[in-house]
Amino acid sequence: MFKRKILLIIAVVALSFSCKTGEKPKAESFISIEGQKFVDSSGRQIIFNGINYISKNPGEKYIRGVEPELFKDFKSWGFNCIRFGIIWAGLEPEPGKYNEEYLLEIDKRIQWAADNGVYVYLDLHQDLYGSKFSDGAPEWATLDEGLPHYTGAVWSDSYLISPAVQTAFDNFWKNTPASDGIGIQDHYINLWKLLAERYSNNTTVIGYDIMNEPFMGTSANEVMPLMLGAYAQVFAEETGQTPPSAEELGAMWSDEKSRMEALDFISTKERYSKVVDAVYDINAAFEKNELQSMYQKVADAIREVDKNHILFLNHSYFANTGVSSAIEPTKLADGTTDKLVAYAAHGYDLVVDTKEVDSPSYERVEFIFDRINETGKRLNVPVLVGEWGAFHGKSLKMIETAQQVVNIFEDYNFSNTYWSYYDDINNDPYFKTAIIRPFPMLVSGELVSYDFNYETGEFTCIWNETTENTEPTVIYVPNLRNLSENDVNLNPAAEQIVFEYFDKSNAGKLFIAPSGKNAQKTLNFKLLPEKGEEFSIK
Repeated sequence: MFKRKILLIIAVVALSFSCKTGEKPKAESFISIEGQKFVDSSGRQIIFNGINYISKNPGEKYIRGVEPELFKDFKSWGFNCIRFGIIWAGLEPEPGKYNEEYLLEIDKRIQWAADNGVYVYLDLHQDLYGSKFSDGAPEWATLDEGLPHYTGAVWSDSYLISPAVQTAFDNFWKNTPASDGIGIQDHYINLWKLLAERYSNNTTVIGYDIMNEPFMGTSANEVMPLMLGAYAQVFAEETGQTPPSAEELGAMWSDEKSRMEALDFISTKERYSKVVDAVYDINAAFEKNELQSMYQKVADAIREVDKNHILFLNHSYFANTGVSSAIEPTKLADGTTDKLVAYAAHGYDLVVDTKEVDSPSYERVEFIFDRINETGKRLNVPVLVGEWGAFHGKSLKMIETAQQVVNIFEDYNFSNTYWSYYDDINNDPYFKTAIIRPFPMLVSGELVSYDFNYETGEFTCIWNETTENTEPTVIYVPNLRNLSENDVNLNPAAEQIVFEYFDKSNAGKLFIAPSGKNAQKTLNFKLLPEKGEEFSIK
């Protein structure tokens, strides 16, 4: 056992220690990027852990009610970042006319985040293109040419079966003029420029998620035949039976029960990869052309007014399920690669939004995030999983499902924002025993690995320090008041480990002073759950 001096003090005193060691209560400069790491102004690696925060309801003007206390909850739950969803229909209700009232409400919530040390990145959100079908673009920017809109067994089926939704996307990618003669995409670009200029000096805002789950439009009609054809081939190869016909495949996919049976058949990585890889070429063509062009135009507009914030690039809608992405970082005006670009991937198993959401294939889930990790490495940019989960409900099985995904994030050192906050989420079993867990918020040096064992409550974090590291490493701990000085083991020992408790919460942070040496440090402790709760259902 290494001897060490551990100060058990309240937050006010911890703050004085923080100032002495360089820890700032709120970032005074912009978050930056070094290779595949998010870093603060002192060069500490940041792991973002947070949640999506959004209103899609026009009845409440696309903004949740007055709730500054919620941001205190975000802090106590260990969320140091939120993906703040905002809606084009609310921001630009008429062509070229912007809603200042909505913008002021956005400002207010960004300030609430700042007050609680929570970062924000803005997500210009859409589902099924626009407010006419779900949320996103205003109706004046929805050029569906009067075509019919169809819905399916799952809400997202409309992407594949609705001519209206597909045509609206086509006209967006073509930059078809709106009623004022200005292209639809140009309006979108101008809106991003307005937002970037508004928040260009705001250090709570870390960046801009340019488009949620971009969808290719009518060319998507080629995707399902390719995937179902690949499924039929895999089925025939594995079973020796005659492959199902196109009609049989269509009927299988349109019925939720038979769809689940088909998904069970492709629950292994080997089978599943053969199905999703069948659509790589068509997906890559869209990402390399229409999507990359739009991203570059938005980036150009943003960089005219804001050179400090991160551009978060989302892959296409189909890449959510493991299709390899072909996106590239955007360029600066001089043709060099923009260094402030991150990969805002989404990852969902195909059971999401169905009754079987708590029963994914763990192999498929691993495959999806393996692919995301491969893309992050190819791009050499940080990965922030902007959406994952959607585990609404009280099912105890969801605990294990959520824990499996979090463990993958730990393996890859991914940042993430869970989809999504809703009232009373903190009382759902999976949220209390999977989403909320210890993790390294700030690492002074190079993070090697970290792990939280849900079964035993054991947390381990390993990082490399150098003589240049002068700021403390910061670990979030949900039940910090359950720890004592004898529970925390650090090797090599530090002069000080400070316990900072959050107000009216059992949660808090550990501050580990840097050693001032070239050394690998290992921190571990065993965290006891709250009374009456367990970390795992196993």
